[in-house]
Parts: sequence; structure tokens; C-alpha cells
Amino acid sequence: MSAARTIDVSEVGLRDGLQIERTMIPAEQKIALIDTLSKTGLKKIEITGFAHPKVIPQLADAETVAAGIKREPGVRYAAFVPNARGAERAIKAGIDDLKAGVAVSDSFNRLNVRMTTEEGMKATDEIAAATKGTQSRLVGMIATAFGCPYEGEVSRDRMHRMMDQLLGHDAPIIYLADTTGVANPDRIRRTIEDLNKHFPDATLGLHLHNTRGLGIANALAGLDCGIRHFEGSIGGLGGCPFAPRAVGNICTEDFVHMAHEMGIDTGIDLDALIDAARMAQEMLGRTLPGMVMKSGKASELHAMDAQRVKVD
Repeated sequence: MSAARTIDVSEVGLRDGLQIERTMIPAEQKIALIDTLSKTGLKKIEITGFAHPKVIPQLADAETVAAGIKREPGVRYAAFVPNARGAERAIKAGIDDLKAGVAVSDSFNRLNVRMTTEEGMKATDEIAAATKGTQSRLVGMIATAFGCPYEGEVSRDRMHRMMDQLLGHDAPIIYLADTTGVANPDRIRRTIEDLNKHFPDATLGLHLHNTRGLGIANALAGLDCGIRHFEGSIGGLGGCPFAPRAVGNICTEDFVHMAHEMGIDTGIDLDALIDAARMAQEMLGRTLPGMVMKSGKASELHAMDAQRVKVD
């Protein structure tokens, strides 16, 4: 299989990136960052999540954020929803894509959304039912698709059942999530090949974490398998709050930089994306993991007498 020459990148930093942050970020700062990202050429931005505020306090302002952004034509605005109540709130707030799904791992699902996997699958049915007759759609997620830090290998049969369920709800994309960063390129390839064999009509995407430094390598494995849909987090923000020793998602601007260097079109203005990453870094008040915003693009040339400095 060969890599696609055009890919779709979805930004998840405002939800998956911020949910682990202990310092509460004001809604107006989140809105300003979303508005900046909306002008970079990104076509999908996950702006928040409609979970119970006691579970994820950082997202307690979901309605305020959704109401405050300037919606750019052609951009789909997404949000995570764990249950029918969250779906109803998101639909009322005008969210385009409801990100729904559960973990293959029962242990992780109990920690993440306080439900067993079977209960989570029932909740997905209810979320899908809530979207009927609305302008919102369900976008599928399968968490711990490549392994779980509590259970190890996950059930392939259960994953197949989850694929059947999401396809039955007409999910236009199903993102396979390496939620805790346990994947490696070989496991990425084997999982995608298995699902392509059993579900040839499904559109798969990848949601990757960089917990063990393999995020971009895993994305490259996905590209080699023909995956066209990827999720990233601005500046490398993120880390699942229910994963031990979690670190961030793959960095959006670093991944886009790699794609552009490989001649793969994303439709994204990389310079504008780097500016957004710097904005996110200033918003958080600390150095973020992203490298391209520190080192610059590989295509940039420098004078031989340019100052040479170490980047953090």
C-alpha cells in the first residue's frame, strides 16, 4: 500500500489537549485559539466535550465556548460526547460532529466514562438516536484500539463488533485511538490490515498519542497503509487523564510539517498553524512539546554566521 497524496487533519487540542490541564483556561482564551485555528485551513476542529463538569472540570464551559466562536465556512466543529445527555447538549449548541465511541478495554472504559464497554456501546446507540433528524452527525471513536495499560492486548472480536455498530450508525469516519500510547508501527499496520480486510468499505482514521515517542512513527505507518484521516493536538498538548504517566497527542504542526516535506497536501497553512501553536504555548504559560515551532521548517535556509542556539 502507498501513502495518500492528500490527507485530512483534525485538530483536537481544545478538548483532548486541555482536558488533562489542572490550570483552568478561561473560555475567552479558548475561543480566541479556536478562531485562530479556524483560519489555518483546518477543516475539522474538536472544540470541547460535553461531559459532566465534575468529571472533566476543564470542559465545564462547553456551551460558552461553542456559543462564542466565529464559525468559519467549510470548517466542521466537533465535540466529545459520552452519553445521550451530552449529545443533547452538543446538538443544542450547534456542534457538527459528535465524537462518540468506547474503549475496547473494559477496564479503561470504566475509568474513562464510568461505564463498562457494553454499557458504553449502548450509550453510543443512544447518541446515534439523538442525532436523527438534526444537523449533527456521529463520528466514531474506538479507544485503546492498539492495547491497554491495564489489560494488555485487546479483543479483536470486540473491536469488530464495535466497527459493526458504528458502521450501522453510518459513521462517516471511525478513528482508531492509541489512547495511552502503547502502539508501534507494526501493530498499527497489523490492526489496519485486519480491519481493511473485514470492513473494506469503512473509512478509518488515526488518533495517536506520543507517550513513548512513537507518535509520528505510528502516523507514518498509517500513511503507508493509506490512512487519510488523522487527529493531532496543537503544540503537542494533551494526554489522557485516565492513563498512567500520560503525555501529549501527536503534535499537529509537526505532523503537518512532515506531510508537507513528503509532498502530501493537507490544505493547511503551516506558518499560520505554527503561529497558533505559539499562541497555545503562551496561553498555557509553559514550553510545549512541539518542535517545529521552536526549530522552524526544514525548508528554511540560514546564513552561515547565523546564531546557533539550543531549543528546549
